[in-house]
Amino acid sequence: MTLDKFRPLADRMLDPFVTAADRVGLSPDGVSVIAFGFAVFAGTAYALAGAAAGIWRPDPLLYLLGAAFVFVNGWLDLLDGALARRQGTDSKAGDLLDHVLDRYADIVIIAGLAAGTEEYLLGFLAVTGVLMTSYLGTQAQAVGLDRVYGGLVGRADRLAIIGAVTAVAAFYTAEPYGLTLVGWLLVFFAVVGHVTALQRFYYSMVALE
Repeated sequence: MTLDKFRPLADRMLDPFVTAADRVGLSPDGVSVIAFGFAVFAGTAYALAGAAAGIWRPDPLLYLLGAAFVFVNGWLDLLDGALARRQGTDSKAGDLLDHVLDRYADIVIIAGLAAGTEEYLLGFLAVTGVLMTSYLGTQAQAVGLDRVYGGLVGRADRLAIIGAVTAVAAFYTAEPYGLTLVGWLLVFFAVVGHVTALQRFYYSMVALE
């Protein structure tokens, strides 16, 4: 269940956006920074929209804005790499910047979801699962293997799920088993994130034997 396998198709769909970004003079690093900005917007929107412990009622518009910002972040995350290849400027420094900003983007978005629902323990478990998933993917490369994108949920899947679920949460306010839809989203990432990390760890260990 990973959208990363469709990256070639996404690259073809990106072509007109890459052309437009190149024409207006954007650099891949600039696109990475802009993408991170949208992650900050998403996290802020989620924190404000879902601050539900008696202070505010969840704001449907802010949940929808958060979802839109997440989708834009994911789209720009694809665009920066494609733009670097178009301009012939792909480099290790650019790759490092992209990965660092992606990790901070993951933290900001999930922190916003946790703050909005006041489910801080779930938020902690979710963000550690997400970070370990990403860490195992790149650590495989550090020990001489190819970078690992496999497992149950990759970053593309994660952003798509967050965007879709929070868009639904704008209208679905029930709390099955005492948790909001966003709370269950955090449970999902807490469980699946660590399972995906362990999948990548197992794959890497087998490949190293």
